[in-house]
Amino acid sequence: MSSNVGLTTPRGSGTSGYVQRNLSHLKPRDNFAPYPKDYDSLKHRQRKPDKDILNHDRLREIEVKVFDLRDKLEEEGISEDEIELQTSTLRQKLTSSSSSPSTEEKKGQFKPHEVHRLAEAKIVESEKLRKALGIRQDYEEGGHWKKQEERLREGVGEGEVKDGKRERGR
Repeated sequence: MSSNVGLTTPRGSGTSGYVQRNLSHLKPRDNFAPYPKDYDSLKHRQRKPDKDILNHDRLREIEVKVFDLRDKLEEEGISEDEIELQTSTLRQKLTSSSSSPSTEEKKGQFKPHEVHRLAEAKIVESEKLRKALGIRQDYEEGGHWKKQEERLREGVGEGEVKDGKRERGR
């Protein structure tokens, strides 16, 4: 017997005496309701992109292009004043042309770490689809069934009485 675990001797037990835990035993859970009861929390909420991050990425792309131009001009041996002039004009041109974030890119063009750009593109795509299908802005999924239940309750509550009998509205 090792460390007070298992049999004192494996003789006559039909085992080797090696002790291992039962991996098929499932421990009971403390929480018996694995799913939340709040159904509103289960409703899909679209991820909102962070405007500051999108703006930072846009400005970073501009600065990368400006730096590439600066590096190329420095290799050519152009004077510092001319380099500053060309880089500032390029920076102004790029800033004015991309004043709004570009969401016209396809979802497949984004890298996995660009979740905010992906979320922004998804919102634009969803908005286009909503407009194409003529879905209202205030549409709520399953709203038709709620309205139908309300009409049914109102109809049962307002049933007319004829000849002492209650008659349901049609």
